[in-house]
Amino acid sequence: MPNHATREEIRLLDGHFYVDRPLEHFEWMRENAPIYWDESGEIWGISLHEDIMAVSKAPLIFCSNQSSRPERGGIIPSMINMDDPNHKQRRSLVNSGFTPRRLKESEAKIRRITNSLIDNVCERGECEFVREIAAPLPLIMIGDMLGMPEEDFETLLRWSEDMLAATSATASPELQERAQQAGIEYATYALSAIQERRRKPTDDLLSTLVHAEIDGQSLNEEALIHESLLILVGGDETTRHVITEGALALIENPAERQKLIEEPLRISTAVEELLRWVSPIKNMNRTTTRDTELRGQKLREGDRVLLLYPSGNRDEKVFPSPNSLDIERSPNPHVAFGGYGTHHCLGASLARLELRIMFEELCRRLPDLELASGAPLPRRESNFIAGIERMPVRFTPSPRRAN
Repeated sequence: MPNHATREEIRLLDGHFYVDRPLEHFEWMRENAPIYWDESGEIWGISLHEDIMAVSKAPLIFCSNQSSRPERGGIIPSMINMDDPNHKQRRSLVNSGFTPRRLKESEAKIRRITNSLIDNVCERGECEFVREIAAPLPLIMIGDMLGMPEEDFETLLRWSEDMLAATSATASPELQERAQQAGIEYATYALSAIQERRRKPTDDLLSTLVHAEIDGQSLNEEALIHESLLILVGGDETTRHVITEGALALIENPAERQKLIEEPLRISTAVEELLRWVSPIKNMNRTTTRDTELRGQKLREGDRVLLLYPSGNRDEKVFPSPNSLDIERSPNPHVAFGGYGTHHCLGASLARLELRIMFEELCRRLPDLELASGAPLPRRESNFIAGIERMPVRFTPSPRRAN
């Protein structure tokens, strides 16, 4: 085990586990117990890249329809909790928002928003990076795609944060209550927006979902609420953490950052490395549909199986020197977007575009970005999507862009 650690410290459903040295524990798992039985959570942990890929591509044995999240309870009627053909049908409704044409049309907008965010702070020489730079860009983009008014974006962000803050086996009653209240408030908000789209369709993703039909049947209101929430959280939370922790990785690896400053064309390749490095989605759950075996471990029908993406992305058999940031790493078959099965993130292309443009502008306009203090950076304790919540930074003040 890692230094001063015990097997009991591997608690795969505990949000604190993903804050407290998880990479060391994952390394031990890959070497000693790649198919690991977590007694505390009564769940299997899959730590090797090869096995994560294999499970992702075998939905007939490892299904999603018993919930993509490991917590026991009701199954949310969303495409993330479906297998094909139902998943494919539902996913096809949302794909219209992520076509190559739509993405190309979005590029100028993403750059405009990014530069506007930097303009808001550049003269001060300091800012709170998460709230002022990282979080707004993906929130604005996904909020606009759904057709949500800009004045509601901060409230939408608070709801998603409150709901994710309770995704831990050890979440306090207070956090659970806040998450429940956020869920109720979002459902009420979304229902009003859904009813408005029924009366007055618009050219946004929510209208597409509201008026779509599968085999002659429209999605009911519960499904629409959960699909819109999935798009919101998936589009906002994951990308903001890669922006934040990607910026931190470049601060802590100045030689790698300098390569990007000198040769911006490397940034697309660097984005893949930052996705691997950060791995904002910590895991997804699959459920065995029948008795099976993995690496000598016997799994029974109904067992929960947790795909540990950060571990797969540090697998020494796939990534040479996996604990070193290499912005020129190629090939880079990371699983930051959930592997390459049917549930591969449908917003991956949009996320890549947002990340490329953000890091292009950060390297160009704030090349000496650094942490403002040596204090520990607060991280969300979550067993799902986690990352740094606040990151004060400083840089050489510079003028806003000329209008």
